[in-house]
Amino acid sequence: MRAMKKKLQREGVFKEMKQRRAYEKPSEKKARLLNEATRRCKKMLRKKIEIQGY
Repeated sequence: MRAMKKKLQREGVFKEMKQRRAYEKPSEKKARLLNEATRRCKKMLRKKIEIQGY
């Protein structure tokens, strides 16, 4: 059970279920997706810098 829950969490199933519970305005959805993309980009840059040692 614990392994299944962890796998679902990694795949984002719980996050998606939570988002689908209520209507999200298109402008809010666009802003959320932009924030998520920015967060992913910054995380990737941090990891890249850490690996290269800058």
